[in-house]
Amino acid sequence: MFDFIRRPILRRFGPDSVYYRIIDDVFGICPDNIELYKLALVHKSASLFLDDGRQINNERLEFLGDAVIETVVSDYIFIEYPEADEGFLTKLRSKIVSRQSLNGLAVKIGLDKHVIAQSSGTLAQKHIFGDALEAMIGAIYLDKGYNFVNRLLINELIGRNINLEELMTEETDFKSRLIEWCQKSRQPITFRTVHDANYSDSHPLFLSTVVIDGVDVGHGTGESKKQAEQRASASVWNVISDNDLGDHLLEEFDRFASGQ
Repeated sequence: MFDFIRRPILRRFGPDSVYYRIIDDVFGICPDNIELYKLALVHKSASLFLDDGRQINNERLEFLGDAVIETVVSDYIFIEYPEADEGFLTKLRSKIVSRQSLNGLAVKIGLDKHVIAQSSGTLAQKHIFGDALEAMIGAIYLDKGYNFVNRLLINELIGRNINLEELMTEETDFKSRLIEWCQKSRQPITFRTVHDANYSDSHPLFLSTVVIDGVDVGHGTGESKKQAEQRASASVWNVISDNDLGDHLLEEFDRFASGQ
């Protein structure tokens, strides 16, 4: 039966009609195996439990979808930028498939409204919507195949919602930029990263302090050490990127080092 016949029937009738509407509205497709898509919406916090104690959630589909997205994006930018070197391609791919980017994309297409999760104060801080998008891509891959999911990702999801030109000019690796600046300025830099006072297993939170030439110059928090150090670096880089403020900061380091 063709999709143009199946789609209106499945959207309106049957126990899974609500799921067919969700997938059609968000992705514009008519699933063959709706169970895959239903599972892709179930976050770990809302796991279903089988009689043998096993949890059922979208983590396995998320794992698969992550690999599919990275493969499709790698293939796409390799063709799109034939003169680019490996470093450029790696950085651009990293920006496209980052947790922040995928989370924003999931919200933009409306997938966030349908994720099944147990409400908590920490969920908003996690990238559960981006994880669900990865799980959905895993489900579409299993249901429709690689060529289908390739076209969907490039032509619809990425092509219509992510501006690659803007993404290329967007600075995200503040830590590397800051380290480079310190090396050129001959200023020693370290990161002091510890568990935040509010840290717990259910709410991992880290506090990072940027220390340049023995001076605490910036702070940042995050749900991982990497995220905390990036945010701390960003707080300092915003000052250093202003030439006048950067020069003033160097003068302060020199004055501190000389004991004045």
